[in-house]
Amino acid sequence: MTVTSMPTQLTEAELKLLQALVYQECGMHFDERRTHFLQDRLQRRLRECQLDSFYSYYRLLISPEGKDELARLLENLTINETSFFRNKAQLDLFHKYALEDLLQRKREQHEYSLRIWSAGCSTGQEPYTIAMLVVDALAYYYLRHPLPYDLPSPRPLIPPPWRIEILASDISYSALRMAQQAIYNENQMSSVDYNYRLRYFDKVGERYAVKKALKELVHFDFHNLKTEFLPQHNDAIFCRNVMMYFDEAEQKRLIEKFWRCMKPSGYLFVGHAESLLGLTDKFVMVHRNSGTAYQHVEAES
Repeated sequence: MTVTSMPTQLTEAELKLLQALVYQECGMHFDERRTHFLQDRLQRRLRECQLDSFYSYYRLLISPEGKDELARLLENLTINETSFFRNKAQLDLFHKYALEDLLQRKREQHEYSLRIWSAGCSTGQEPYTIAMLVVDALAYYYLRHPLPYDLPSPRPLIPPPWRIEILASDISYSALRMAQQAIYNENQMSSVDYNYRLRYFDKVGERYAVKKALKELVHFDFHNLKTEFLPQHNDAIFCRNVMMYFDEAEQKRLIEKFWRCMKPSGYLFVGHAESLLGLTDKFVMVHRNSGTAYQHVEAES
């Protein structure tokens, strides 16, 4: 009987090679606690590529012909876990405090544009949640500060002269494709209440499609946070449950990049279990009713 030879465990040398390559390409760090996860994902890709050794797979990844496979591997190493209205306390801080602050400052400066970046957007629930909260905040803002003219009918989602841009990026092409489709099943919609469903979604059979006007506020793109070419001039950045993939050195580099990508006094939102404490002095923590964020501070000259 012939048994197909298939490696079941990485050698130490192969592990170090592949860890270094992944770190170099996207900054993800796999320490001892996560080596099993890395090995499992590598084993899957090895079978898919029908290769007989991890070293052969490494050679493929660094070859010109291996660019697509490298992208597939990096996609397999991220866990695209997300949901609408995730971490409600933090979103309440964004909705009721950060947005109010941003809108007030921009009105005083006669700068009627708002740019928000969802970095690591996965399948789109986060940026669409942000879009809904921004639309709500603007509507509430103009109840208290009416425009000096009547809006056209039907009323636009974003009242002029405001311009809203929400950029959403991820390293996973398949996640981005699902986000752009903007269609979600009942289970994915479990945290979306009736009012939001009615205002921002169309029922299509057993699923829900984000309405065109809201969908048009969000622009999706591929971004690798390891690169220096990141979206600039952001008023707020959401990068939640992404830094946990990085070691401390890469976290510090990423935070520095975010600081450079932000407008003065902008807001950075990280995951519930993530913190900037001890990593930088360029952000100050904002805390409201169990929600936390970090506000950009200007560097001293």
